Amino acid sequence: MSERGSSGDEDAYRTVSGPGEARFEVRGSEFLGHVRPARTVEAAEAFVAAIDEEYADATHNVPAYRVRADPLREWSSDDGEPTNSAGKPALNVLQQEDVENVVAVVTRYYGGTNLGVGGLARAYSRAVKEALDDAGTETERPHERFSITVEYDDSGTVRGILESEGVEFDADYAETVEFDVRAPVATAADLRDRVRSATSGRAEVDR
Repeated sequence: MSERGSSGDEDAYRTVSGPGEARFEVRGSEFLGHVRPARTVEAAEAFVAAIDEEYADATHNVPAYRVRADPLREWSSDDGEPTNSAGKPALNVLQQEDVENVVAVVTRYYGGTNLGVGGLARAYSRAVKEALDDAGTETERPHERFSITVEYDDSGTVRGILESEGVEFDADYAETVEFDVRAPVATAADLRDRVRSATSGRAEVDR
């Protein structure tokens, strides 16, 4: 993937590579950590709701998420645990690990022994950290989508440019050829200019 220009690095952020899970017991209580990527607040809240439904018999399902928006959206809930003993420690892990576009939910089945605020905070933090470790992290750069429509004579030229840039695209060959392109925001404008120049302005580019 092309990463020309420093702005790409400035816009880069860490996120999880995929789903992650963790499971352990503390003095009889069972803790299950769940982590997923979430590009929007709606996606994060949908995952929280899904865990609530899947583990409806649990004593607590404690959520926390950090989603890139304007500004960054951060949210957590103690879900019935003592104030600041669960949600805030879970969110703190996401902050300390500097991951964004991620949602975490820690499920707890109470085992009959009170853990105290400190014990709860350690357990909820551990569940999120181990789930993050299981998921793995990666550096992501903001992307945008646009389409390029050309006649068949220009399709090989455009395809060659897209492949040389290493961007993701789908090509639809019909009466004309339409490329659906997903490119890093930092390099997308340069890429569109290259396509227009290479086709002498014949390419129709829609954002």
